[in-house]
Amino acid sequence: MDARHLELLVAVAETGNLSRAARRLHLSQPAASQQMRNLEEAVGAELFERKSSPLRLTPAGRRLLEAAYGVRQLLEEARRDVARIVQGQVGSLRIAVECHSCFDWLMPAMDAFRERWPEVEMDLVSGFHADPVGLLGEGRADLVIVSQARARSGVVFHPLFRYEVFALVGKRHRFVGKGFLTARDFAQETLITYPIPDERLDVVREVLRPAGVEPPRRTTELTVAILQLVASGRGIAALPGWTVQPYLDRDYVKALRITRGGLQSALWAAVEQKADALPYMREFIEGTRRICLESLQQVLPFENVNGSAARLRNGKRGKRR
Repeated sequence: MDARHLELLVAVAETGNLSRAARRLHLSQPAASQQMRNLEEAVGAELFERKSSPLRLTPAGRRLLEAAYGVRQLLEEARRDVARIVQGQVGSLRIAVECHSCFDWLMPAMDAFRERWPEVEMDLVSGFHADPVGLLGEGRADLVIVSQARARSGVVFHPLFRYEVFALVGKRHRFVGKGFLTARDFAQETLITYPIPDERLDVVREVLRPAGVEPPRRTTELTVAILQLVASGRGIAALPGWTVQPYLDRDYVKALRITRGGLQSALWAAVEQKADALPYMREFIEGTRRICLESLQQVLPFENVNGSAARLRNGKRGKRR
C-alpha cells in the first residue's frame, strides 16, 4: 500500500465512480482498476460494494478512508512546512490570464488555494498583454494561463483541460439546423470577438486564415455583450463550450460545430522552470485542474480526448464524457 492507493480510494469515495476517479487522477480506467485491486489485496478486504451506484464504502473501506484523509493531511502539511523552510520567506503567486472567460473558474481555484497557503501572496496581473508568457521572464507574473503551449526556453507548460469552440448564432439565424459551419459560412457574417490579436482567436488562426476568409469584424470586451449582439442578429461568434452552456440552457442563442470534426482548443498554465518545483505552485496547478474538470461543463482532461470532444446541446445541459 502506498500514497497512490490512498489517493485513489479518496477519489472514488468523493466521485462515487471509478471512471471519474481515474479522470481526476489522470489515470486510465484499467490502471485505476488494477490499483484498486492491489489495494484490496493489500488490506485483505473489499472496500466498496461493487453493485451500488454511486459506489458505497464497506465498513473496511470507511475505516481506510478515514486513515487516507489523515495521511493526506499530514503529507500536505509536511510539504508546506518544507517549502517554508527551503524558501525561508513568503512566496508569491501573481497570475496573468490570457483568456477573457476564465475568471468564473479561476476565482474558486484561488479561494481554495488561499485557504491552504495563506502565507503566499496572490494577485492578478490585469490588462492586455501582447506576450503573456513573456511576463514570466520579466518578473511581472509567476503563472500565466494561455491557450497555446509554444516551446520557450526556461518555461514549463502544464495542461489544464481541453474543450471545443462553437459558433454561436441567433435563434432565428439562417444557419440554425446546419450540421456544422465551414470557413466559407463565415465570409458574409460579421464576426464578433474580443479585442485581442487574431493569433489568439482559435477560429481565425485555425479555420478562417488558412482558408483565406476575412469576415467583417466587431469587438467587445465582455462575453455577455458578445452573446447579446449574437442574440440580436448583429453577427456570429466563436466561444468555448464551457463559457456559453448556461446561455444554451436558456435557449438564448444556438451553438453549431465549426468544421465537421469540431474546433478543438485547450488551456495551459505556464510557469518558469525554476519555479515549477515549488510545492505551492504545483498544488495550485493541480487544484485548478481538478476544480475545472469537476465543475465546468464541456471540458475534458487531455488523455480522454481522442478526437471525440464533448458536445454542446442547444437548450439542454451538456454532459462531460
